[in-house]
Amino acid sequence: MKILVVEDDRKVAGFIEQGLREEGYAVDVAPDGEQATMLAHVYEYDLVVLDVMLPKKTGLQVATELRREGRSTPILMLTARDTTEDVVRGLDAGADDYLTKPFKFDELLARVRALIRRGGAGRTELLKYGPLELDRLKHKVRVDARAVDLTPKEFHLLQHFLLHPEEVVRRTELLEKVWDMHFDPESNVVDVHVGNLRRKLKSAAGKELIQTVRGVGFRLQDPDQDEE
Repeated sequence: MKILVVEDDRKVAGFIEQGLREEGYAVDVAPDGEQATMLAHVYEYDLVVLDVMLPKKTGLQVATELRREGRSTPILMLTARDTTEDVVRGLDAGADDYLTKPFKFDELLARVRALIRRGGAGRTELLKYGPLELDRLKHKVRVDARAVDLTPKEFHLLQHFLLHPEEVVRRTELLEKVWDMHFDPESNVVDVHVGNLRRKLKSAAGKELIQTVRGVGFRLQDPDQDEE
């Protein structure tokens, strides 16, 4: 699951980013309202953690703009102000929840989980393709109704493949979406993890479900689908 953190205080932003990454979330960080709006237009996020006082555009302006465009991504608003008027203003702008600084990370994490459970951004929690079934909330994978044990990275890789079945997925895309890294031509981290995932799925399904597209990337393809 991918979260956008919008915070101009580097120390606070780093604290939130590190904590969320340790919980298994993919995280992008924007230091101002303009960059936050740009990223929200380019990527689909499961949640936006949005500070109110930001350079270039305030958090209230960002939230209002996203809601005006019809975007339903949950927004957790952060602020040092805790008066009733401030809370109402944030909720009216489109925030789903409101957390006052300073806060404990456990509380922020609980609110993040609650907002993601409510959904948003038109997300589907149960992804299916061929014999595969992945539950994004329960973090479970089944092949032909039998549970398959995956590492967190393998789970996120399979989730990305299931969001793009039968499409060629480039290594650079997997690095960006699953590892949040820019492409390193010397790195084989993607191939290693995809190889492990491929073997587990083949063992469970009795057939090859992930193909290597030489020089490009990979494709989730059920060979039985081709015969129908």
